[in-house]
Amino acid sequence: MQKNKVEVLVETEHFIAVNKPSGLLSIPAREGNETSLKDILAEKSGQVWTVHRLDKDTSGVIVFAKSEQSHKYLSGLFEGRSVEKYYTGIVHGTPANNKGSIDAALMEHPAKKGIMVTNKRGKPALTDYEVVECFGSFSLMKFRIHTGRTHQIRVHMKHIGHPIVCDAVYGNGESVLLSSIKKKFNLSKKEEEERPLFNRLALHAERLEFIDEQNTQHILEALLPKDMRALLQQLKKWKAH
Repeated sequence: MQKNKVEVLVETEHFIAVNKPSGLLSIPAREGNETSLKDILAEKSGQVWTVHRLDKDTSGVIVFAKSEQSHKYLSGLFEGRSVEKYYTGIVHGTPANNKGSIDAALMEHPAKKGIMVTNKRGKPALTDYEVVECFGSFSLMKFRIHTGRTHQIRVHMKHIGHPIVCDAVYGNGESVLLSSIKKKFNLSKKEEEERPLFNRLALHAERLEFIDEQNTQHILEALLPKDMRALLQQLKKWKAH
């Protein structure tokens, strides 16, 4: 994928929704030394306004407003919890319950900037989850978040002991290796060390639903990225063995 080519899901005169690739910042960082999705869209469509954001390594649906009025309206929807937000992720292990809700307030770590922790003095945060499929040491999960706290799903999954795969901040950050899921694994003679099957945060913003200012309902969906689909294929393949 070319760095500056992003998949537009929907574009109206009021907003643009795109499928953000993993590894791309949603909006410029303070240092401003790295291209962000917002920069790319501004080049393509003219000025855009930030409505919400996704972590750099999270892929999926993200919306930018195309006017100040639209920005005000859409930001209000997100802040007022009038947007339905659904994610797909791969986690370590399998939660004890197939379905549940994690209601644990979040705040920034007092000493580590940008790192969130659960704390009853924090802001309310609510995540619904469902286990879709178990693969022994990993599980495919769906999430719906009712609040939009920084790193919410990642912290909540750490909180219940099942961090998102390859999360370097809230998990062990280790890449997924074929040798960890295939029982009889032999490295090919050509390779000196095993190449990872997957080595980025396994979290994808799959769907957003909201009603715009013109009273039109939008259901915005982004397909699971190729690398996550490939990992799931391997997990399914070796689960049966």
